[in-house]
Amino acid sequence: MLYFYKAKDSSGKIVAGEIDAADQRAATDRLRAMKLALLAIEEQKEEPLMTRLNPFRAKVKNKEVVIFSRQLSTLVSAGVPLVQGLSILEAQASKMFKPVVAAIKADIEAGLGIADAMKKHPQVFSTLYVSMIRAGEVGGILDTILERLSAYLEQSEALKSKIKSAMMYPVVLTVVALGVTVFLLVFVIPTFKNIFSGFGAELPLPTRIVIGLSDGLKSNALYILPVLIAMFVAFQKFRKSPLGAERIDTMMLKLPVFGELLTKVAIAKFTRTLGTLIKSGVPILQGLDTVAATAGNVVIEKAVLTCRESVKEGGKLADPLNRSGVFPAMVVQMIGVGEETGSLDTMLIRIADFYDQEVDTAVKGLTSMIEPIIIVVLGVIIGTIVIAMFLPMFELGNLASKEE
Repeated sequence: MLYFYKAKDSSGKIVAGEIDAADQRAATDRLRAMKLALLAIEEQKEEPLMTRLNPFRAKVKNKEVVIFSRQLSTLVSAGVPLVQGLSILEAQASKMFKPVVAAIKADIEAGLGIADAMKKHPQVFSTLYVSMIRAGEVGGILDTILERLSAYLEQSEALKSKIKSAMMYPVVLTVVALGVTVFLLVFVIPTFKNIFSGFGAELPLPTRIVIGLSDGLKSNALYILPVLIAMFVAFQKFRKSPLGAERIDTMMLKLPVFGELLTKVAIAKFTRTLGTLIKSGVPILQGLDTVAATAGNVVIEKAVLTCRESVKEGGKLADPLNRSGVFPAMVVQMIGVGEETGSLDTMLIRIADFYDQEVDTAVKGLTSMIEPIIIVVLGVIIGTIVIAMFLPMFELGNLASKEE
């Protein structure tokens, strides 16, 4: 269970954070072991859905974990004892990360291994991270593993940044387009409606449609937002169900243009993650379990688990990947060659490097294609509204000229 606490450290400064423990007494004992004077502690209830979905809530950033991994690697390789190294890193950690590092240090002092100590903080250290740390701990190469983890996390973040930067401009344009359209329908069209009401003639069909949309939006404004929120929450629940996750993930991979990009991202993530795990000494079956758990796509996860069963029964990795229909022939062939030559980890990393470049190229092409499409759509929407509002004026001018 998670407990939220407030306490004073040895310098008298008040600190707050969360701690994972079996019960409140165990949490209190661990805080005392961390040399904290407890002020308040309470069980942390599960966060509401909207809070969990909030992208602005405070959390430990991946960048902090990367820096922590590099610094701890340097300290361990320099011969600094692990607990002392964690004390040094705790002193310079951020407000959110400090209690996590302190808890890991306290658990290690209590006799727990570093992998088990980190496993208690899944919100900071992923399954992949813990698996690699465990392999480094067992093999006595913790500093090397931490260095590889840092490189892996940096490359993963670079891949995410490419996708985010590519989507940022289209998303902003779409939001602006929706905002301008709503503004015109809610505030501008009613003014024209009042003007047209004195014409005494039937308005053109486009004008009537736009005025109808405006009236509908204004009269149902109090219902539209709650309905949209309810639809979003329902979609999230469906997305988390086994059936919903499989259907949505399958559909995403089959989308035109976007599907190809998502497939390339998934292949890059799969190959780099598995390659890094195998290179770090993680057994292949455990590595495939970890890759499946961190795949982020149910279709890919099922393909990986099928591979695991094949390897477990003495088969090869390439055959089930080929049957899945998700992985291109080139990827399957390179993995097959890696298995035959005993250099699977190296081959997987090469595939990941290649697909990172493919993703970069696809993102640039997608951005250059989407931008003009959104601009054209925005122009058509606003142009249609403007023309629909000016059509009655044109007709009124024509009637006036005929009467003369």
